[in-house]
Amino acid sequence: MFDKILIANRGEIALRVIRAAREMGIKTVAVHSTADSDAMHVRMADESVCIGPPPSPQSYLSVPAIISACEITGAQAIHPGYGFLSENAEFVQIVEDHGITFIGPTAEHIRVMGDKITAKDTMKELGVPCVPGSNGGVPTLEDAKRIGEEFGYPVIIKATAGGGGRGMKVAMTADEMESAFMTARAEGKAAFGNDEVYIEKYLTTPRHIEIQVFGDGKGKAVHLGERDCSLQRRHQKVFEEAPGPCITPEERAKIGKVCADAVAKINYIGAGTIEFLYENGEFYFIEMNTRLQVEHPVTEGIFGVDLVREQILVAAGEDMSFGQDDLEINGHAIEVRINAEKLPNFSPCPGKITAYHAPGGLGVRMDSALYDGYSIPPYYDSLIAKLIVQGRDRAEALARLERALGELIVDGIDTTVPLFHALLQEPDLHSGDYNIHWLEHWLAENMAQ
Repeated sequence: MFDKILIANRGEIALRVIRAAREMGIKTVAVHSTADSDAMHVRMADESVCIGPPPSPQSYLSVPAIISACEITGAQAIHPGYGFLSENAEFVQIVEDHGITFIGPTAEHIRVMGDKITAKDTMKELGVPCVPGSNGGVPTLEDAKRIGEEFGYPVIIKATAGGGGRGMKVAMTADEMESAFMTARAEGKAAFGNDEVYIEKYLTTPRHIEIQVFGDGKGKAVHLGERDCSLQRRHQKVFEEAPGPCITPEERAKIGKVCADAVAKINYIGAGTIEFLYENGEFYFIEMNTRLQVEHPVTEGIFGVDLVREQILVAAGEDMSFGQDDLEINGHAIEVRINAEKLPNFSPCPGKITAYHAPGGLGVRMDSALYDGYSIPPYYDSLIAKLIVQGRDRAEALARLERALGELIVDGIDTTVPLFHALLQEPDLHSGDYNIHWLEHWLAENMAQ
């Protein structure tokens, strides 16, 4: 087992890793930019190293700085958290070349799943159901129009190297194809340095369902059920729950086995999430995230496992502490992402926290790096907290969420908490009757954009 690990991240996910490591008796190293000198993860780690100025490319994305921090402190492994370098295959290769263990998948698995076309082709070969669409990249507008006619409109054009909703455009009709195709290519080039796109049939009322998988790197893998992440704004998740309110036990067992078998065949190591669009009882693969997800706490809640602890165990060459037969769902869990943003336009709202009180009580978990007097810097993602609640069933979890939101105090800045208060008054939320487009429509009707 490792004596010391470095966390190549910041905020609540860095704290999450520090806590798991501390319970395992492992010392931790925090890295930080000059803007994060007073951050909670820096205060809680056993050691800290400043790796650069505030801009991410000069600090949290600086591979030489992170490797140097490992060498200076004697850290034997790096946990990447999510975001930043967590899915950067080149970074993983450099880490391994320096004799440091990367707590996550191999560089090859990250590389394969990071390219949307290669990932789709790989999943098809592994027996995972995929959305009908082009075989590989679509080089010209003429090819795009031909594919649109073949599969029928609407279709969605996606950047091969895309993510976070960038490089994705929908063509509802043939007349919209040229604009959508050219825009998706331009966005892909600007955001990822790659203008290759592919095309898929656009499902009109799907839900976003993701399957949590975990592998030991030795041919053994399990699934930990599904999460429903259908409430999204601009392709960004805001509300996640497990299990999914629309998934039957039979569907869960079937698609879960397909996913676990797939990652076992490729000797996948660590946590991963296989994401699907789900419509009319059918699952369609869209991508695989080769890292820990923001929403992993809801899975931990219903299965009673520590996914970060398991990541560290298998990275150290040890066995997983559970098998598929050990995993049974207990209750229902919900997570809401609380951002430092000003409604109704969701504009970033950094600033100083003048008062902070986290909710508590039975079934309430608050993952946050906030504290009284903390100044949220303007340089990074606006996610400042994740409120996770668990109940014996979905109704109890929703009631607990409303109660916990009422206890939460974050003064000094604007947050997205009022959004969740409003959503909890909606009958569709309580019935679970929504799809990936529902929140956008609701926002258009209820909040001026």
